Amino acid sequence: MMFIEYGQAMWTQVAHAVDALAFAPTPAPAPSTINTDAVVGFIVSKIAPILLAVLGVIFIGRASKGEISRVLTSSAIAIIGLAFIAGAATLFLVGQSLINLVFK
Repeated sequence: MMFIEYGQAMWTQVAHAVDALAFAPTPAPAPSTINTDAVVGFIVSKIAPILLAVLGVIFIGRASKGEISRVLTSSAIAIIGLAFIAGAATLFLVGQSLINLVFK
């Protein structure tokens, strides 16, 4: 009988301790931000030249085999792709300036 009363007393003490911990203030986690300018700079300075070099090697390899029409087609597609990328970057910059103008 004494063990049951001792267990019940311990149970109520544990319940009060848990309630006290549940409402204790906890520090908010620090916000994590990603430096997107550094990511874009890395892609432009490191990844894009490597991809362009690979395209150049492919074009030279095809041209040496005499597949000039495929080289011209691939070159035109690559140039159009670069134009779309430049257009997207331009729209991004223009959009950012329009947002700054409207919400300033």
